[in-house]
Amino acid sequence: MKANKLTAAITAVGGYVPPDVLSNKDLESIIETSDAWITSRTGIQERRILKQGASSDMGVAVLKELCEKSGTSMLDIDLVIVGTITPDYIFPSNANVICDKAGAKNAWGFDLGAACSGFLYALSVGSQFIETGKYKKVAVIGMDKMSSIVDYQDRNTCVIFGDGAAGVLLEPNAEGFGVQDFDLYSDGKGRELLYQPAGGSLMPPSEDTVKNRLHYLKQDGKTVFKHAVTNMGDATIKLMQKHNLSAETLDWFVPHQANMRIIDAVADYANFPKEKIMINIARYGNTTAATLPLCFWDYENQLKKGDKVVLAAFGGGFTWGAVYLTWAY
Repeated sequence: MKANKLTAAITAVGGYVPPDVLSNKDLESIIETSDAWITSRTGIQERRILKQGASSDMGVAVLKELCEKSGTSMLDIDLVIVGTITPDYIFPSNANVICDKAGAKNAWGFDLGAACSGFLYALSVGSQFIETGKYKKVAVIGMDKMSSIVDYQDRNTCVIFGDGAAGVLLEPNAEGFGVQDFDLYSDGKGRELLYQPAGGSLMPPSEDTVKNRLHYLKQDGKTVFKHAVTNMGDATIKLMQKHNLSAETLDWFVPHQANMRIIDAVADYANFPKEKIMINIARYGNTTAATLPLCFWDYENQLKKGDKVVLAAFGGGFTWGAVYLTWAY
């Protein structure tokens, strides 16, 4: 650990999943699929759906929990960074909306669009504002209301995604706990393998784009699968080698919860034992930017001060990377 310099430590974890559950059995009545087919191919048994409200509402719940758990006044939050691809509006940002709804009147913020890597990117950016000494309290939130862009006539994608939000509060730490390092990557050549074709300046909304269902997520599943396993695995191994970490010395590996087969393949690729991997995909599905912090939210009671943790994600764009941190409480 790097002592005698400020590091960005996680001091609280917050999360929110909507109360409404969409099970595999429910999907059987919507599209041609089966519980067995979905479970065997994805590891997902159910996902949460936000039936009322916008993605910012989930973010507000997360920010409030972060403040409650850490004993922080909402007025002391300096910065809110939101990883999302499903904001309430194209503009203003969800960070703006969340700060207003939650009463974080002294904070500024912005959204970061990196799809499933959104939280990873945002965590890396947020840590810089702490390390420089510029800010004392930075909230980093990953959230997505994927049900707003999922085509429930496309059985290959609609079974995968769910809605949810989670995040962390970053504060300065002088003991060396917190974010230690990160390696982030992107490759725009993969943009049309996992994307939402219409709605942007390239293809503005029109009668044709709506009729042709171009405002929904599209994915080339097999190609994305291969890239996800290789790139997440390589980024994880590279970062671990850089810090002389091994599967034995690492306490937790937190992979993006995209598909249980991807998690298993990355675990095999990096030689991780199952008991050291955070997994909750069966209950939530792929919540995109929310999956990594939702793992922290679920596993918070199992984390111990000093635990060495590596997070990895892969998302549309393509975007991917890994973060190494040590737990601070």
